[in-house]
Amino acid sequence: MRYLDYVEYRRIETQEDFEDIEHLRYKAYKAANVLPVAAPSMIDDADFDRHAYVFGIYYFEELVSTIRLHHVTPSHPLSQSEGVFPDVMEAYLDAGLTLIDPARFAVDPQVAAELPVLPYITLRPSIVAAAYFKADRVLQHVRPHHAAFYKRVFYAETVVERRMTEIYGLELTLMATNTHTTGSKLLKRYPFFDSGVHERRLMFGRGEGRLPTTPLTILPSARLVADGKIIGAVAGRDY
Repeated sequence: MRYLDYVEYRRIETQEDFEDIEHLRYKAYKAANVLPVAAPSMIDDADFDRHAYVFGIYYFEELVSTIRLHHVTPSHPLSQSEGVFPDVMEAYLDAGLTLIDPARFAVDPQVAAELPVLPYITLRPSIVAAAYFKADRVLQHVRPHHAAFYKRVFYAETVVERRMTEIYGLELTLMATNTHTTGSKLLKRYPFFDSGVHERRLMFGRGEGRLPTTPLTILPSARLVADGKIIGAVAGRDY
């Protein structure tokens, strides 16, 4: 929780910020040897989809990681997972489920070595998004050797154990967190994933009420929830 006191989230929408995100993605993917095959750029059309939310995570005002989230619905099925697991995504949407699909997860390799909590901080917006959109599932398409982390932290269940991807030339596993059955124990075990209504609106609201423009920075509200100063996500209402 104390690391969040020095963290800011920024929703990336300007050309200058996207250039920084592209540089970080390239740096992180190259270090992990997972650069997309023949990709002309680390920024693609999906970054600008109306259901896409690209975040930069700043620690002591320095960009240290990034993630992109898609809010996937039966009427708006575009997502990163759709390209690798179209059969599963179709089944979810045919059942009327709504999904949060994180992608383009990238952390500065130098900072990650010094800040082991960085993956948690970077993935936190996916849980905030689940509460804001009242999503049925949070998806994780990850390399097989990372599956244990998502099972342990996010109570994720394996949906597809392994599938080869053409874009990366490696295998991915598809996992999913059922927000309805795991939401309460997830937030109880990891209270820094919790959020207040105001933070959720700042992160994901677009032209709503008093939020006509994107805020420059968004401060995590988990400590305020933990201290009882504001109400966090509520079972039966938000998940």
